[in-house]
Amino acid sequence: MTDVPATTSETNATEKLWYVLKVQSNREKSIRESLLRRIRQEGLEEFFGDIVIPVEKIVDTKSGKKKVIEQKLYPGYLMVQMVLNDDSWYLVRTTGGVGDFTGAGGKPLPMPQNEIDRMLRVGEDNKPEVTAPRLKVEFTTGEQVKIKEGTFADFEGPVDSVDETNGKVTVLVEIFGRSTPVELEYWQVERV
Repeated sequence: MTDVPATTSETNATEKLWYVLKVQSNREKSIRESLLRRIRQEGLEEFFGDIVIPVEKIVDTKSGKKKVIEQKLYPGYLMVQMVLNDDSWYLVRTTGGVGDFTGAGGKPLPMPQNEIDRMLRVGEDNKPEVTAPRLKVEFTTGEQVKIKEGTFADFEGPVDSVDETNGKVTVLVEIFGRSTPVELEYWQVERV
């Protein structure tokens, strides 16, 4: 027995609401493209709005080169804005790679708008916030590191704090028998 969504008499037939789909991890882009292609083929564009993969931009440094990459905020999930009726529900559920709608007891539940805004990071002007990419700093507080270059090269100590926004790492270095905090660029330290 399959769970069919509420009939159009139970919901507003023209209101596009946001739903979250469970999909196969690492296939979010191809599943999104497949959904868009099937929507066009079936002529159901009027029932669908945006199909979004929530991502954030992160600056990653490898071999001394900075590269901005997109990292999925919710791997294995897509957000779909749609009118839920028999045709739209069937199209989504029969698309390869789609698991199910998130919801209670197999019945698709729309996400509240405030949750959607938070997940998509929509600002007050109703456009997604344009934020500076976050740096990918892979150190945690308390982790033992070694300073690779600069005045304190070859000193070791635990990480006191990490500032991902500015790419800074504060390391507690023992100087003259006292633990002294030293602020460094994240690329100046390495794990021991």
